[in-house]
Amino acid sequence: MTPLQFSSGDLIADRRADYAEGLLASGEAAAAADLYLQALEVAPGWVAGWYRLGEIRAEHGLPTAGEAFAEALRLDPADQLGAALRLDLLRGQPLVETMPSAFVETLFDQYADHFDHALVETLNYRAPQLLRAGLEGEFARALDLGCGTGLMGAELRASARHLEGWDISAEMLREAEAKGVYDRLEKADLSALAPVVDAYDLITAADVFAYLGALEQIVGWVALALAPGGRFAFTVEAYEGEGFVLRESRRYAHSEDYVCDLLARAGFEARIGRAVLRMDRGAPIEGLIVQAVRVASGVRRQSDGEDLAFA
Repeated sequence: MTPLQFSSGDLIADRRADYAEGLLASGEAAAAADLYLQALEVAPGWVAGWYRLGEIRAEHGLPTAGEAFAEALRLDPADQLGAALRLDLLRGQPLVETMPSAFVETLFDQYADHFDHALVETLNYRAPQLLRAGLEGEFARALDLGCGTGLMGAELRASARHLEGWDISAEMLREAEAKGVYDRLEKADLSALAPVVDAYDLITAADVFAYLGALEQIVGWVALALAPGGRFAFTVEAYEGEGFVLRESRRYAHSEDYVCDLLARAGFEARIGRAVLRMDRGAPIEGLIVQAVRVASGVRRQSDGEDLAFA
């Protein structure tokens, strides 16, 4: 996402920002940062300008990048531009366990009209096909979490009698509706779902959890929402350390041990494979392909993100 598409609302500040971008293109990063600071003296409430100043400083080894990102976050606590994530990357020890919902919504609203081309034709995105290959039989009620433009839904349509798609981005949902593969579409923030019980026998999440980070809450929600014996199929980017990590791409990656332990505590039996999910800047991104079955019985409750209590 390029914050400069948002004007400061002041012609002088915008002109200085334009000149700064020209200096940056010529390799004069320090001068560009100084000119951005001058623009921000004219328009001190310009969130995107502070964010861009932080980007320039961070990417060119200039000091006080964190101060610029912190000011962007102070001015926009909802954090449409993801300043908190950039601060976490600067710290090296992330404090944010999930992406700001406003950032994810803004990102995908902007990405929607060229999403399919970028992922499928440019990045060789394969997560829906990899998940579909592990699913057998017919499903009475299926839910595609983070459905995006409907790439996963297109894979599920033939085997789902009723298929729903939920996504935080209205523009993504508009693209999905045009495909005509879902029986129902709903705008939903996956970090704040109301509990439902035994409502589905298949829930999928293709390339979704890279935007959530900590998965305790969503896994608890899925375990509650699935009927006994229900299937939970999802992908994550693979991480060889412990737990999960925020990468420079501003996407989270998860370790196999973390995923396995979480699913076991939530009452799932899981089969996990590995495959390349897509390409990124010419490099393959390896992921975990997870096929899980809800086998637990007894009293269940939605997780609060700290603890999972399933019989």
